[in-house]
Amino acid sequence: MSHNPDMNQADVFEAVADAVPDYKALTMDGRTLSFRDLDEESTRMGHLLQAAGVEPGEHVALHMKNSIEHMCALIGSLKVRAGAININYRYTVKELEYLYNDSDCVATMVDAEFGEAVAEVLPGAPGIRAVLCVGDAPTALVEACREREVALHAVDTEWPSQSPERDFGPRSGDDTMVVYTGGTTGYPKGVQWRAADYFYACLSGGNPYGEARTSPQEVAEHTEGGAFFNVVMSAPLMHGAGTFTVFTFLNLGGHLIMQRDFDPLEVVRSVEREKAGMLVFVGDGMAVPIIDTMVENKDTMDFSSLFAVSSGGGIWSKASRDKLLGLLPDVIVRDNFGASESGNDGELTMNESGEVRLAPGPRLRVVREDFSTVEPGSDEIGFLARAGHVPLGYYNDPEKTARTFPIIDGVRMSILGDMARVDEDGSIIFLGRGSGTINTAGEKVFPEEVEQALKSHPAVFDAVVAGAPDERYGQMVAAVVQYRDGEEEPTDDELRTFLRESLAGYKLPKRIVGVPEIKRSPAGKADYRWAKDQVAAG
Repeated sequence: MSHNPDMNQADVFEAVADAVPDYKALTMDGRTLSFRDLDEESTRMGHLLQAAGVEPGEHVALHMKNSIEHMCALIGSLKVRAGAININYRYTVKELEYLYNDSDCVATMVDAEFGEAVAEVLPGAPGIRAVLCVGDAPTALVEACREREVALHAVDTEWPSQSPERDFGPRSGDDTMVVYTGGTTGYPKGVQWRAADYFYACLSGGNPYGEARTSPQEVAEHTEGGAFFNVVMSAPLMHGAGTFTVFTFLNLGGHLIMQRDFDPLEVVRSVEREKAGMLVFVGDGMAVPIIDTMVENKDTMDFSSLFAVSSGGGIWSKASRDKLLGLLPDVIVRDNFGASESGNDGELTMNESGEVRLAPGPRLRVVREDFSTVEPGSDEIGFLARAGHVPLGYYNDPEKTARTFPIIDGVRMSILGDMARVDEDGSIIFLGRGSGTINTAGEKVFPEEVEQALKSHPAVFDAVVAGAPDERYGQMVAAVVQYRDGEEEPTDDELRTFLRESLAGYKLPKRIVGVPEIKRSPAGKADYRWAKDQVAAG
């Protein structure tokens, strides 16, 4: 079936809202909006962005935690054909200044609790013309806006007074949107997508369970026949995987249940309270505390409504999956693989030894550095590459665009940073991020494999593996470990003896640093820059 080059998520959302206006769309910290409510409030937010001077094609930063305002700003920006730039609210002022300038933002919508950080950023972000503050703006932000002659809008008072009428101009599949990467190994990069490519690559074409849809009306038609279900989502909206998930389920007529801050106990309570059919999170950073909390409360809480648990945007370890299946043996577990540079690439599967695989497909291949294809059955390691709906490139970075999105055999590809091998049957064996590969005495070690092994130890709550300088071997394998409360901590040698059962000797961490808590992004992704600092200091 051919894909529609004019698909636009704003049109799709409006078609779904018109088809199922009374379905629940969003519950955020106890407050629920129907699809009609969410559409009207998002339309008002689009008008507020226009009132703040945001024009089609311009970018607005969303510097916010999860909230109804954040969701409406995300949808409202699409309605007015503006690019919503996802901002990690944990960034330092220096990182924020880089991101605001790199993305060419003309406005920012910010939670009041981050207003002082924006006040520090404004002098170094000359492109910002307007600040829209959710909550009472702190004095520092008011003064910074006055000094820079930047318009300061009070979202709480101005948003309700805007029109709920959809009087926006026509949209197209050529409208663009930018998704910034997590920046866990360096500064984040802005991945620029055409709206239609984003719909098909990142949102599974409106149908993750079959043929992609070819019109907004076709998407809407498939929401009325029982696609209505409750989805507890733990990921933050400011993460690419979060927005992929949000729009995917809204397009199905689903009901999203979310929290402002990640709290595993509240996530588990939401599953029971809302009789959720699905639970979605990002990798082990969220999976481990959620599943631990489910096990702790299994005798007093009911999780029988769950039929599927899904991870996306981060590896979900075998130890964590097995723990869930011990509690809910009939639940469907799914580990979605994807990236800001490629969208949703399929489902990862894991065998008993923890080997991670991706099913073969016509759009996926593994290539060498010269972009030639790695043949099935060889032991050669290459880069995972994807064809089909590919981004336009990195925003404002033609050099990185040329490296990451080359034309191979006449086909434009996205070369991901993930390393892989190809089995004889064509299935792809996922090894890990190339940027994190540790080279020790000529051997390549992928941190993900060592992390999986570490997390299978009963005393290990979380772990991140990184390379540390080594005079003899160039690099050594080093691990930052957070041990479980109440468990007896193994010695370093005891932990290495345990790991030797599943890892070759050269993969064992020579340095192990225990920490009270692993530092992760709000999306649950490991901060490898922080990890390298820890192992260097350790």
